[in-house]
Amino acid sequence: MNDKTKKLFDARAAVLKAMAHPTRLFMLDQLAAGEQCVAELTRMVDVDMSTVSKHLNVLKGAGLVDIDKRGSQIFYSLRTPCIMNFFGCLESVLEHNARIQLAVTNIK
Repeated sequence: MNDKTKKLFDARAAVLKAMAHPTRLFMLDQLAAGEQCVAELTRMVDVDMSTVSKHLNVLKGAGLVDIDKRGSQIFYSLRTPCIMNFFGCLESVLEHNARIQLAVTNIK
């Protein structure tokens, strides 16, 4: 693997690593419906605001979300809504795996 290819795959891995937490996946899913303020995301996730802010900073650092400061409030939105296409693909993998598991457990 050459340096350019390695950098590409390192960058992809960094984005996937940022998404690799259930709370961050949930927040991305909620942001797909439209921008949300930190307070609203905190209410949805039902954890303290500092934890939500840390998760959002990870997503921001990976380039997945944008911020818009309005007075004392900070609003987050998806930077690239196409990330939700990845979730559709992921759901297909989960459904396929479930079908295989069901077939294996029904063998007699």
